[in-house]
Amino acid sequence: MYLNCHSYHSLRYGTIPLKNLVGNAVSYGIKAMALTDINTVTGIYDFIKLCNENDIKPLVGMEFRCNHQFRYIGLAKNAEGLGEMNKFLTEHNFSGEPLPLQAPDFKSAFVIYTLENAPQILQENEFIGVRPEEVTGLLTSKHKNKISKMVVLQPVTFSCKKEYNLHKVLRAIDTNIILSKLTEADFCKTSDFMVSAESLIPFYENYPEILTNTQKIIDDCNFQYDFSIKRNKKFFTGSREGDIERLTELTLEGFERRYGKENKTAEERVKKELKVIDELKFSGYFLITWDIIQYSNSQGFMHIGRGSGANSIIAYCLGITDICPIELDLYFERFLNLNRKSPPDFDIDWSWQERDVILKYIFEKYGKDHVAFCGTNVEFKYRSIFREVGKVFGLPKEELDVLAKNPENLHPTNKIVRLVQEYGKMMEKYPNQRSMHACGIIISEEPITHYTPLEMPPKGFPIVLFDMHTAEDIGFDKFDILSQRGIGHIDDSVKLIEKNRGIKVDIRDIKISKDEALCNVHLAKGDTIGCFYIESPAMRGLLRRLNCDNYKVLVAASSIIRPGVAQSGMMKEYIFRHNYPTKFEYFHDVFKEQLGETYGIMVYQEDVIKIAQHYGGLPAADGDILRRAMSGKGRSLEALQKVKDNFFASCAQKGHPLALSQEIYRQIESFAGYSFCKAHSASYAVESYQSLFLKVYYPVEFMTAVINNQGGFYRTEVYVHEARMSGGTVHNPCVNKSEYETTLYGTDIYLGFMHLQSLESKIAYLIESERNENGEYLSLEDFINRIPIGIEGIKILIFIGAFRFTGKTKNQLLVVASLLLNNYKPENRNLKLLQEPAKEFKLPVLERSVFEDAFDEIELLSFPVSCTVFDILQTKHRGDIMAKDLVKYHKKQVRMLAYLISRKHVPTKKGAMYFGTWIDHEGTYFDTAHFPDSLEKNPFQGGGCYLLLGNVEVDYHFPTITIIRMAKMPFIPDPRYMDAKDQYRTQNQIKEDVSMTHRKPYPQEHEINMPRHRMKF
Repeated sequence: MYLNCHSYHSLRYGTIPLKNLVGNAVSYGIKAMALTDINTVTGIYDFIKLCNENDIKPLVGMEFRCNHQFRYIGLAKNAEGLGEMNKFLTEHNFSGEPLPLQAPDFKSAFVIYTLENAPQILQENEFIGVRPEEVTGLLTSKHKNKISKMVVLQPVTFSCKKEYNLHKVLRAIDTNIILSKLTEADFCKTSDFMVSAESLIPFYENYPEILTNTQKIIDDCNFQYDFSIKRNKKFFTGSREGDIERLTELTLEGFERRYGKENKTAEERVKKELKVIDELKFSGYFLITWDIIQYSNSQGFMHIGRGSGANSIIAYCLGITDICPIELDLYFERFLNLNRKSPPDFDIDWSWQERDVILKYIFEKYGKDHVAFCGTNVEFKYRSIFREVGKVFGLPKEELDVLAKNPENLHPTNKIVRLVQEYGKMMEKYPNQRSMHACGIIISEEPITHYTPLEMPPKGFPIVLFDMHTAEDIGFDKFDILSQRGIGHIDDSVKLIEKNRGIKVDIRDIKISKDEALCNVHLAKGDTIGCFYIESPAMRGLLRRLNCDNYKVLVAASSIIRPGVAQSGMMKEYIFRHNYPTKFEYFHDVFKEQLGETYGIMVYQEDVIKIAQHYGGLPAADGDILRRAMSGKGRSLEALQKVKDNFFASCAQKGHPLALSQEIYRQIESFAGYSFCKAHSASYAVESYQSLFLKVYYPVEFMTAVINNQGGFYRTEVYVHEARMSGGTVHNPCVNKSEYETTLYGTDIYLGFMHLQSLESKIAYLIESERNENGEYLSLEDFINRIPIGIEGIKILIFIGAFRFTGKTKNQLLVVASLLLNNYKPENRNLKLLQEPAKEFKLPVLERSVFEDAFDEIELLSFPVSCTVFDILQTKHRGDIMAKDLVKYHKKQVRMLAYLISRKHVPTKKGAMYFGTWIDHEGTYFDTAHFPDSLEKNPFQGGGCYLLLGNVEVDYHFPTITIIRMAKMPFIPDPRYMDAKDQYRTQNQIKEDVSMTHRKPYPQEHEINMPRHRMKF
């Protein structure tokens, strides 16, 4: 009876989660039903599983709509029918053509129209759906002679009256109108809910043929899906045998390059891995990944293979990763094992500038019909919910802002707001729109339209209409093709070094990318601004607390900095044990043997496997089940209980006391959910070290590359400061030296036009291309002749000093520009002007303050270049001490003058606090802590310089000032303005980096049960 059910995957239309929809069917005793969400099959695979679990026959299909208008319902007889519908919708999604009023000639799918829109002539597979309330009008209907082609139509969209109202709210959101403006055509009928089959049948008792037709469709629809079959491209070479043979051949080639000819340990590891890969039919996945990497290498691109894939020695030999799993004692079972039900994947990063080239290769090589991005369901979020629902109820923007920006207890308490809150809460976790997964790609054996329609987002790569979890469930192993700016920093640095110095740097050389003496010195000092993953204030502080002077400690630091690890208390304990290695006892000898590198602390996910294996005696594969289940990635509580039982049974067999085994299992349970993949940390650490090497030996080139890749953790100003501290001379943009990006000549750094946010990018690119084609600009007049730019654009360039090569002052240049352009249209220029000599104007001599340039720069770049912010302060005081001496002032009170770089919000049980990062007059960084009571009286007041008073605490080599008082210091009056109200306006444009943290407060030290001594028996 139910051939047209909507779930909440009918975006901004359906109101029922899938579990509830099937649950309703169970409660009414329904034995067959169809899921026909609007223009999507997002939910059909979960729907099939739920129906199978509840002895309901699942029918799958779609309701086709065009511009909110109903067209028809399609129901798949089998897999071919679903493929037909998917392909049909995909073609229209790609072309943008409206769906036709009559469905195409589907061979393996039924089509159902309504009485209002049914065509006069119906194909054999086409029917008309009749609602219960429409039966009485059939005798007078224009389709009264088509009773033999009619079926029961009882659509389901909502479950109850409140959900019906929610449906109307969703429709108003979708059509962007207030509730009162909705028309009947915009929302469903009040009867679109589920009732028992027994209550429907009486409506059709005079037309038994309608009931027979309905049952025949139910009987003939037999779409089945085998969730145990892999759906990816099966073979790289054409056969399983060919794949393992090719994989073995490539592995042995790479083995000699990585390990030489004799390495028994590595040989055994290779044999073991190849056997598992072949048994799991995973050879093709490895070979496709290898193929992508080969293409990348052929283009001269740099990539980073990371994630659990770096646990594989095969991946290391193939060049997919650069992490030796033997060196770091990485378990292959963490990536792939015979017990693992869900597929792993390789995470591979490219520069954000080169990723699209890689994607294009994948789509062309493996076929556009077989490759697509995973989709993702973007849910209604807390802030957007209240804003969206508030708009529907007609609230003005000011009230919407209050609802969106404040917690619920600060909302007004009127009736409308209560309704907004009520319906907003109902929508939490509802999908709002479909989007593209950031990196997950699937490559299928069959055309992807066998499984889903595709959409083409603006990015230009097709997406499937289900997310990565569904992709995994239905048999796809995805490829994560990521991009990041850190690789751009490295890649561009290497190119700049060769161009600027004529030196070729092989950044992949392990000698320089893992352990280099001078780099280790900078690492221990936290001198890592600009370096991937290790430049944040928290990470630099951790490096200093650990006195981190080698790669392996860096790997650990990359893991324990993660929020979950820190929350578990492992970070604090690790720092303590690292600095005081004689002040704790290993909990058991196994902890010393297996976790000696991390002082007996389970820092990594692999450590859970080690303890389960070496203390508990479990196979490594069972240890991985334990790790996955506890981290929330395992879905079977039964599997976890079985492994837990095996753990205790095995411990008893090995003679371990029960109390000891229980405490060790508690520790595993405590840490497994927080720990981080060691291979992931190791991959990050290699990239961090590569960045650091370039920063240490080629700092000016490196910082220029960082600036051109739009920085990292901090704003551009910080990297410009770093470049200057590294020996570079920073210049404002110049029409004869600068390009769109920042350029480097020796140690002279010319900021790019991209940093002038108010200058059109097309003009910025044209300045560079015209200069390259026809030579440098000879004067302002020559520039105006050659570049179609208006007076406002010229003013921007004059104020930033882009014509300083002319020798004229900014005021003089402004006069010339006004004389030339005030009544002049750029499009009327002609070639004759190019041959005329530049006009000579008699220009007045105007006085100009030396600080006017700094204020011009703040307006156009948001930071000064010609001087420092300290130079334009009213006060000449520079603080009592400098940051370099802070370690000498432990437990002492100091007063410092500093420029705010960034601040990080941290929730605590006593309220919000902040950690601040600053530079002093000498340009040295230091950090502050601002507790809630201090912030109440001394709040941050935006970017700028502050006078700070506080107490110094040196924590494991790292000084922090706990702030008692602070006050923002004013700049000198802006000399460009005469009016007093304008003279302090510009300093408000000075920026700061603020990062917010939305999490529960970390537990206090006494709340973390991390024993430092053995148990006594």
